[in-house]
Amino acid sequence: MPTRDELKAKALEAIDQRREWIIRAAQTIQDNPEAGFQEQKTARFVSEKLTELGVQHDTGIALTGIKGKLWGGALGPTVAIMGELDSLRVPDHPKADPQTGAAHACGHHAQLGMMLGATAGLLAPDVLSALHGNVAPIAVPAEEFIDVEYRWNLHQEGKLGLMAGKQEFIRVGVFDDVDMAMMVHTTSRAEDRKFAVGGTSNGHVVKFIQFIGRAAHAGGAPHAGINALQAAMVALNALNAQRETLRNEDIVRLHGILTRGGAAVNSIPADVRYEGRVRGNTVAAIEDGNMKTDRCLRAGALALGAKVSIVTIPGYLPMRNDPLLMETFRENAARLVGADQITLHPSTRNTGGSTDMGDLSQIMPVVHPYVGGATGTGHGNDYLIQDWELAVINPAKAMAMAVIDLLAEGAARAKEVLEQSRPPMTKAQYLRLQDARLREELYEGR
Repeated sequence: MPTRDELKAKALEAIDQRREWIIRAAQTIQDNPEAGFQEQKTARFVSEKLTELGVQHDTGIALTGIKGKLWGGALGPTVAIMGELDSLRVPDHPKADPQTGAAHACGHHAQLGMMLGATAGLLAPDVLSALHGNVAPIAVPAEEFIDVEYRWNLHQEGKLGLMAGKQEFIRVGVFDDVDMAMMVHTTSRAEDRKFAVGGTSNGHVVKFIQFIGRAAHAGGAPHAGINALQAAMVALNALNAQRETLRNEDIVRLHGILTRGGAAVNSIPADVRYEGRVRGNTVAAIEDGNMKTDRCLRAGALALGAKVSIVTIPGYLPMRNDPLLMETFRENAARLVGADQITLHPSTRNTGGSTDMGDLSQIMPVVHPYVGGATGTGHGNDYLIQDWELAVINPAKAMAMAVIDLLAEGAARAKEVLEQSRPPMTKAQYLRLQDARLREELYEGR
């Protein structure tokens, strides 16, 4: 039986042999960005690449998602290695789709390259047969919770239950046979150096708001209308006034965009729509911020005599990195770049963003490290991968080696992870919590 180091050497050699194939895959995905639950081209492309590798996989999960399976030589735990299919919408990004404004300004194209690369490494001769357990390469849709009205409509039509990729994967049972999971996100932050592990994230709820007024001639009879745009502006000003009521330690963020401001300049706006977030580092902080947000929305409607439809959509939960998975990944990343190039963040370190990997971390052990190689501002028009070796090849190697550590030698380390892990929820408890967070209200301001 080969040693772990021998298995890792085989995996690294296989990844190096496919280096150009892996990077070209990530670059192709970058050049064809698609927003969440609309990643048809991206999903087809990833499916083609998995087929080239000889990986059996299912497609069309939660509309566009993919799940493969690699069987080890003996029974044992299943480890998921994941990437995300979707992009943002940043119309002035140099790689943006000119029709849709979609752009990979967060590095998900690199994640898919990493996932394919790690899969290729684990398929090296004699590697899988030496493992006690299985590996699930997974491509998940819709991590960026954008296009909220579109997702709400899919939910209303019965095409989605929960409205983000990993959330819906949990609901429909994709992770029922998975014991632990890992994925790596790119970063441009200098403090993260070449790799970073640890830290947490904000959770959130998502708001889909419609202010409903009455149209009238804006010049001839504005008094006959009810201005839904003015109701929205009063609400947003009230929301801004709430900021001093929020505790710094809760890292609450109240933000959003107007997606519809009216129909015509000479008609009093009667239909104004807003998509927003209430973020915080605990469920309690999010609920407090959400209560204050709803008060402000009602106040805007009351001030103008309008109506407001308030839909609160269950968003993400804070991230929990499993300590032993973190250490396993860190050890292998250090083999590639040196221990001095890895940042270890404390578990409380929170940069304010959110991810549905946090949801998965509530029900199983996961690790979500970061890798350098990008420049610019995340979610900005200047965010680009500059060092493809660092941003794609190295994390593919680190994940492949981490999987080998977990599942080799009778899967002793994976079993230790499972013995030590104490996820705060079962799947059933998670789904009950998310069901309770979905709320609809129509408030009439009069």
